[in-house]
Amino acid sequence: MEKLVSLCKRRGFIFQSSEIYGGINGFWDYGPLGAELKRNIRAAWWRAHTQYREDVVGLDATIIMHPKIWKASGHVDTFTDPMVDCKTCKGRFRADQVGEIPCPQRPSKMVHECHGEKTEARKFNLMFKTYVGPVETEDNVAYLRPETAQAIFAQFKTVLEVSRQKVPFGICQIGKAFRNEINPRNFTFRSREFEQMEIEFFIRPDAVVEKVAGSVGRYAEGADLSTPQPNWGWELWHRHWVEERVRWYESIGLPRATFDFHWQTKDELAHYAKACVDILYRFPFGAQELEGIAARGDFDLTQHQKCSGKSMEYFDEEAKLKYVPHVIEPSAGVDRLVLALICHAYCEDEVPDEKGKPEQRVVMKFHPRIAPIKVGIFPLLKNRPELVAKAKAVRDQLRPHLTVFYDDAGAIGRRYRRQDEAGTPFGVTIDFDTLGETPALKDTVTLRDRDTCKQERVPIGELVPLLLEKTR
Repeated sequence: MEKLVSLCKRRGFIFQSSEIYGGINGFWDYGPLGAELKRNIRAAWWRAHTQYREDVVGLDATIIMHPKIWKASGHVDTFTDPMVDCKTCKGRFRADQVGEIPCPQRPSKMVHECHGEKTEARKFNLMFKTYVGPVETEDNVAYLRPETAQAIFAQFKTVLEVSRQKVPFGICQIGKAFRNEINPRNFTFRSREFEQMEIEFFIRPDAVVEKVAGSVGRYAEGADLSTPQPNWGWELWHRHWVEERVRWYESIGLPRATFDFHWQTKDELAHYAKACVDILYRFPFGAQELEGIAARGDFDLTQHQKCSGKSMEYFDEEAKLKYVPHVIEPSAGVDRLVLALICHAYCEDEVPDEKGKPEQRVVMKFHPRIAPIKVGIFPLLKNRPELVAKAKAVRDQLRPHLTVFYDDAGAIGRRYRRQDEAGTPFGVTIDFDTLGETPALKDTVTLRDRDTCKQERVPIGELVPLLLEKTR
């Protein structure tokens, strides 16, 4: 983790927020490479669920919503963690994590092992409170949202009507959420400000499925989960989304073998949930949750119907019934995914230098689809105007299609290493052969592969389609 944190700062992935003032715990800024990496992740997720599926539509809701939403959802009363204080070091800790957190005064021991006197555990609400309007009274209290899901439930009927969807269908959203964590830790893994990618997928209650389709809705081992069926029961939909999410992670470079799967027991499940699977990534600090896929029943829509007085019922024309849909919820954290991708991409290996001698390098082996920069552009020498002009022409040709980085500073090998650390999958070098020194190679460039370091000559006119194919 020390190497990763150092690289993130050195290469512009992630910085401590407000660092010039000593930083603020639990908040992080994303630098040039980190911002591009996040943008690519969000775009890939959004495209996979709204462009490639016909049964999911998007929403972009406000961070601050009516406080009654959080009362209805249970967050005002129950969104808490147990907190204890240490009277010796004055630290505050989650009571259920004192066996995992080092003592601030004696880092060789965990908090529960140190001899400082601890207070009794008490509940601490994780929502950030604010006020709407110029007067700070209890009547004007509002909250920064602790999750993006509730906005989807509150807008369920409106989105259903304007999108002309039918159950089963989903609403997805990417957005910021805020939780006043007692102990932010493990770099960006547990933060106070973070970003979520959530889907609320609305399905028929099993009773309706059985009425309409009979055994079609019942779960069976070996069922084909790749092609969704309208009359699946909740178990099939739940397992479909678990498999769907794993396949998406594979598509951006996280192999299935890097995951563990935790099926929550009855004691672990929320009181309204029928099932929940946590997809765990094996971080350097242990296997931790990357995404949860929960079968939430009809709890959320029913609560908002009850508290708002507005119907959340759906009329099913095929079943000739009204019902409150049930929900399958895949919920992932963007920041945790960025950290997982950085962990997985980090590699130290040995490659030949310009003279053929072995050289150590650090390389970030991001999948080309989500790499922050797709192509590095390098004129062989920066003091030869004809090389520079040709290199800039190639840059301008690629720029409308791909994120490129032009670099003419230093030896070519050093420029390669910088882009290796940035995770750039391809490098294009413009040399004297490009200009026609060898007539057969005129208007060709050297295309270098980040992972293998192999190079090939490619005509400039073929660069755009070739690189688009390699990075899609």
